[in-house]
Amino acid sequence: MAHVRQSLGGGLTLFAVMCAGLFPLIHMGRPWLFFWVLPYPNTRGSLWVNFRSPLFWDFAAISTYFTISLVFWYIGLIPDLATIRDRGRPGWHTRILGLLSLGWDGSYRTWHRYEIVYLILAGLATPLVVSVHSIVSMDFATAVLPGWHTTIFPPYFVAGAIFSGMAMVLTLMIVARKVMHLEEYITVRHIDAMAKLTLAMSGLVALAYGTEFFTALYSSNPYERFAFVNRALEPLAWGYWIMVACNICIPQLFWVAEVRISPLAVLAIALLINVGMWFERFIIIVTSLERDFLPSSWAHYAPTSIEIATLAGSFGLFFTCFLLFCRFLPMIALAEVKGVLEYGRARMEEVHELPHTNGKF
Repeated sequence: MAHVRQSLGGGLTLFAVMCAGLFPLIHMGRPWLFFWVLPYPNTRGSLWVNFRSPLFWDFAAISTYFTISLVFWYIGLIPDLATIRDRGRPGWHTRILGLLSLGWDGSYRTWHRYEIVYLILAGLATPLVVSVHSIVSMDFATAVLPGWHTTIFPPYFVAGAIFSGMAMVLTLMIVARKVMHLEEYITVRHIDAMAKLTLAMSGLVALAYGTEFFTALYSSNPYERFAFVNRALEPLAWGYWIMVACNICIPQLFWVAEVRISPLAVLAIALLINVGMWFERFIIIVTSLERDFLPSSWAHYAPTSIEIATLAGSFGLFFTCFLLFCRFLPMIALAEVKGVLEYGRARMEEVHELPHTNGKF
């Protein structure tokens, strides 16, 4: 499964972060002044960025996340880029691949150093997921609006990010597996393992929902109580219960083994989880802004054409980048597949009693 995660998962992370990086610029109101959030030497005296601004937190989190993810993904691609370089016809594209592969020669010393660097980057990227999504959650948690001002948001957002990420990887992985005929590499066993992990993360998200609701009702803050009762029973209750159904109830089907090994069923559930996670963000933001402290400022939210176009454009950017990635770069790490090729052939011969194939598989 590692060869799928490394290439496909890394690519999806990069494209999602690229889309996320657009929204702080849009929220600035004047995106041409984006460099104001950079701590660069300026001619305005000892004037630095506002380190208390959530916009700066977003810039620091997203830029760090993008940099580490890009380096991690690129380092993993180096052996594959060298393979394409060696097998391609001479031309400008092979010269570009030669530059990108950094002189890879496949020697023992090269592989040894590659594995060390890759392990270090994996160690850096793992806590980065926790820190980045914790910082993004604090954009809400440091506000005073009911429904946002809660200490559970950092672990809640981390669990939600892993949960939605797994659902997105499952969605695109199953589609790509069928369209690009990768059934021998992305097997039902891989889908089954991912479904089990998704089920576990669904349980964590359900715990976060329950803890959040219980804390609001148990507290002595009437505004906090009202915010959560408003989510569950008032005008946007339909969105709240879609979120609960898609993120908590429907993933429980993964307890059934027959569902986990059915790619079509897993794809349908993963799509519904993606819908549920979108509604989670929608409910968190809109319900707290629609009903704040003063009833005189209450309103009903309706998306404008600009907001709809922005949402559609972010989807378009993501899928354009994903399709270009599928077209020009390997979706699964060829080097890692080759590393387990002999083991896979031997295992299949042992289990299925296949005839020997003279080293070919």
